[in-house]
Amino acid sequence: WVSNESAYYLMKNGRLPPETSEPEHNPNYEMIDAQLTTEIFGLFAPARPDIALKMAHLPIRTTAKNNAEWAAEFYVIMHSLAPYVDGELSIKEKIFLLAEMARKRLPEGSCVAGMYDFIRADYESNSDKDDWESTRDAVYERYQKGAADGCSYTNPFDAGINFAAGLVSLFYGHGNLPRTVRIGSLTGWDSDNPTATWGGLLGFMLGRDGVEQAFRQFDLSDTYWIGRTRRNFPDRTPDTDGEDTFLQMAERGIYIIDRVVQDEMGGRVDLEKDVWYIPDRGAIF
Repeated sequence: WVSNESAYYLMKNGRLPPETSEPEHNPNYEMIDAQLTTEIFGLFAPARPDIALKMAHLPIRTTAKNNAEWAAEFYVIMHSLAPYVDGELSIKEKIFLLAEMARKRLPEGSCVAGMYDFIRADYESNSDKDDWESTRDAVYERYQKGAADGCSYTNPFDAGINFAAGLVSLFYGHGNLPRTVRIGSLTGWDSDNPTATWGGLLGFMLGRDGVEQAFRQFDLSDTYWIGRTRRNFPDRTPDTDGEDTFLQMAERGIYIIDRVVQDEMGGRVDLEKDVWYIPDRGAIF
């Protein structure tokens, strides 16, 4: 991880966020890092992107500024609004609607706004909705080689180019989880990361049963372990492999949402009915 590592050492030397994402301190401020760690705040504030963005602001600004910051906010908004969109819509319709709602957050004239508008238009004008490669190649020509819309490519893990690659897999994936993951993996650049973002969003919308059905695999592991980029995390499953389980993480997430609904949204939790009552502010952010 690039900007994360820079911010880590900046904090060890006494700087605190958001200084750790300021260009004069962190030359990696426009790398992809914040997009990979902050979308969860959207899930913690269901149907309220205003609250989600408030919660995510400092985590995003730990490592990102400008286009990297706006791309991360785009993902936060989509995750927050996933439970809000009309349940009668198809998952493809939901995905496109969520993207259009999140587009409103991207500043006009910014690199990421230009990328969104170009890729969406290229997708719409393409008569062959299986020909995602043509849009991917257009992204390469327009942004990596051509530096259009003020975008400046430096590394395969730039926030901008991966935001663009992610949109290719999102639009051409049509809400189909395996198809979206396949296209995202083949699109290139830092391909595991936009793919993980859409896998997380679609997985949330489908639920565990839906993910198993999508892949036709019904024995998915529940254990979780990652050591490369984690420090001092407790081992919550000392008697089994891994350090955590997805079930335990989900239970901790539900606890956080309960607090957010009551303390930040002014809503309430009905434990008997197992529902949240959230004051509707519309899709404001």
